[in-house]
Amino acid sequence: MKTEILAMILAGGKGSRLGKLTQHIAKPAVPFGGRYRIIDFTLSNCVNSGINNVGVVTQYQPLALNSHIGNGSSWGFDGLNSGVTILQPFSSNDGSKWFEGTAHAIYQNMDYIDQMDPQYVLILSGDHIYKMDYEAMLDVHKENNASLSVAVIEVPMEEASRFGIMNTDENNRIIEFEEKPEEPKSNLASMGIYIFNWSRLRDMLLNSYQKDDHMLDFGKHVIPAYLESGENVFAYRFQGYWKDVGTIDSLWESNMEFIDPNHSLNIRDKNWRVLAKNTVSPPHFLTETALVKDSLIVDGCYVAGEVDHSILSNDVQVKEGAVIKDSFIMPGATIGRNVKMNRAIVGEKAIIGDNAVIDGTDEIAIVGYSEVIGVNVDESE
Repeated sequence: MKTEILAMILAGGKGSRLGKLTQHIAKPAVPFGGRYRIIDFTLSNCVNSGINNVGVVTQYQPLALNSHIGNGSSWGFDGLNSGVTILQPFSSNDGSKWFEGTAHAIYQNMDYIDQMDPQYVLILSGDHIYKMDYEAMLDVHKENNASLSVAVIEVPMEEASRFGIMNTDENNRIIEFEEKPEEPKSNLASMGIYIFNWSRLRDMLLNSYQKDDHMLDFGKHVIPAYLESGENVFAYRFQGYWKDVGTIDSLWESNMEFIDPNHSLNIRDKNWRVLAKNTVSPPHFLTETALVKDSLIVDGCYVAGEVDHSILSNDVQVKEGAVIKDSFIMPGATIGRNVKMNRAIVGEKAIIGDNAVIDGTDEIAIVGYSEVIGVNVDESE
C-alpha cells in the first residue's frame, strides 16, 4: 500500500506528572474541554490536513484509548483508502517489552510503516492541544528539500531552558540543537512534531540498532545524528495556540482558557473542526436554583448549584447548594449538596459527598477517577 505521508501518533506516555488522573488511563485519553479527549486534537489535525492513514502507538494503560478511537469513524478514518491502526506494545527481537524512547517506538513498528510504504513519516504526540495544518508543513519540507523538518514555536526567553531549543540560520536551517540549555541562544522550542523522509530515517535506525548504538529518542539522539551527518534539517515555525498538557497546572490552565468563546484555538471554526467520539446524552438540565456564569456545560448534566467559570463534562451532577468555581469536572462525576469547590480538576465518575470542601487556592486540587471523597459507608448505601 503506497502512501505519500503516514502519521505516527506516539500515545503511550504514562503521564506521571498528572498524578492520580493517569493512574488507570493513558495521558492522551484524559478528558478535555467537556466533550473531548486530548488525542482528539491531533487526530482532527490529521483529518483536516488531508492525512488519511494514521498509526497510534500505545503502551501504558491503552484500553480506554483503544475504545475511544475504535475504527476511527468519528474522525472519518473508516473510508476505502484511509484508516487508523492501533499499534500495541510487543516484545522485540532483543526481548524488551516496553518502548525505551520515541525513536525506539518507531523502530519497533517498522514492519507496519514498511507495509504502508510512505515517502514521508509525520511523527506526532498525542498529548498536545493545538490546531495545525500538517500539509502546509509538508509543503515547506518539500520546498526546502529537507531530510527532516522540526516544528518549532517561539516561547518566552525566560522559559526557553525548559525546552529543546533549535538554533537556526537566516533560512531556518537548523545548525544546532540544545536540550534544555541553561543559557539558550534562541527561543525556538521544539514541539515534538517531525517530518522525516522515511527511507533515510529507516536506514539510520537500522544501522544504529545493528551496531547496538541504540537511537532511543528523537530529541536526544536522532536530531543530533542528523545534524552531525550533514542532513538538510529545517525548522518549521508555527504560530498559534499550542499547549503541552502534561502537568496538572497546564491541564487546568488550558481548560480554563478553553471556556472563553473568543479563545485563539477557535473551537467553533467550521473549516477546521475538532472532532470527537459521539456520546449520546439528554440535554443538560438546570433547576430553578441553578446559577451559571461564564461556564461550559455539556449535555447530560444536572445542575442545581452555582457554577462559575468552570467546565462540566457530560453526565455531571451538581446538587443543591454546591458552589463550583474555576474548575474542570470530567464525565460522570457527582458533586454533592453544599460542596465548596475552587480551582480543581475532578476525575471521571468521582463522587464528592455533601458539605465537602475542595480548595485549590494554593495548588490545583485533584480528585482522581472514581475517587470518593466525604462519603462514609453508611451514607453510600
